[in-house]
Amino acid sequence: MKQASSVCTTAPAELQSLYWVVRAELDEVEAMLRDELRSDFPFVDRLVQHGFRLGGKRLRPALLLLCGRACGQLKPGHRTLAVVAELIHTATLIHDDVLDEAALRRHLETVNARWDNEASVLLGDYLFARAMCLATSVNDIYVCRVLAEATKQMCEGELRQVGSRGDYDLTEKQYLGIIGDKTAALCACCCRLGAHWAGADEALQDSLARYGHHLGIAFQITDDVLDVNGSEAVTGKSLGTDLIKQKPTLPVIRLLQEVRGEERVEVLELLSRTDGRAREGLKPWLERWDAVSYAEQTALVHARRAEEALKEVPAGPARRALAELAEFVVTRRQ
Repeated sequence: MKQASSVCTTAPAELQSLYWVVRAELDEVEAMLRDELRSDFPFVDRLVQHGFRLGGKRLRPALLLLCGRACGQLKPGHRTLAVVAELIHTATLIHDDVLDEAALRRHLETVNARWDNEASVLLGDYLFARAMCLATSVNDIYVCRVLAEATKQMCEGELRQVGSRGDYDLTEKQYLGIIGDKTAALCACCCRLGAHWAGADEALQDSLARYGHHLGIAFQITDDVLDVNGSEAVTGKSLGTDLIKQKPTLPVIRLLQEVRGEERVEVLELLSRTDGRAREGLKPWLERWDAVSYAEQTALVHARRAEEALKEVPAGPARRALAELAEFVVTRRQ
């Protein structure tokens, strides 16, 4: 595939090569983001500029643009909505770092680590507000409704995850429902809006939204695998936070499905630790019972479902890029 030369430099090199189809539009989105993430008040400006640097993959804007290109011509509204999607995503990252007490993201201090939780919560709220204001500029009530619904789902998913802390009877189905809301909802929203703004019919919008849903599921499972099995030097963010916060993720859920009797008691004792040592202690258990492999295979199943949803999408470079993105989300290491 043709290599990108000027697409946003925050994205990893392997993603830049997938984004080449919408490279020029992503560069415009990046410039628009820089304009949006400014304030006349010095302290607020420092915060929003730091929040901008915490962004990375630009996956949500790319999904919106690629789905638009797959369905027709890109319009100025696509760029605006791509900026809205990234503002919403950045707001959720900043709030997530507060919930997880994370100190590192994209190899940088998180907002809560550099300043405090109060500034982080307010900055996230500020970015949500900026996103909603910008969304109204396209004068499409349907767009605003879809964005609001996705944002509600994301918050609901996060609340459900908070409510499941320490619940090691959580089922795989319940877990998939949680991440379907907290992560996949925005990916599906981006795909639907990209298609909608290009004039696609409802059936094609539904197909691309389904693609985005399964892509988001695969992405989050991979993220949860990295949290227990990844390298902070590679990912550039704090790992093991799910274990510290006692959030049951798929590798842990699978492990607890397999162990019995005294072994289960021993694993639960490890999971009850909040001193950061559970991650190393669990690794041999996860390896012995193939729990990480199981989670990786489940992510792969959803990546394949995402690719299947593209069958109704017109053939072309944009559809190929979307298919390759499904491969990327399950093979990435950051």
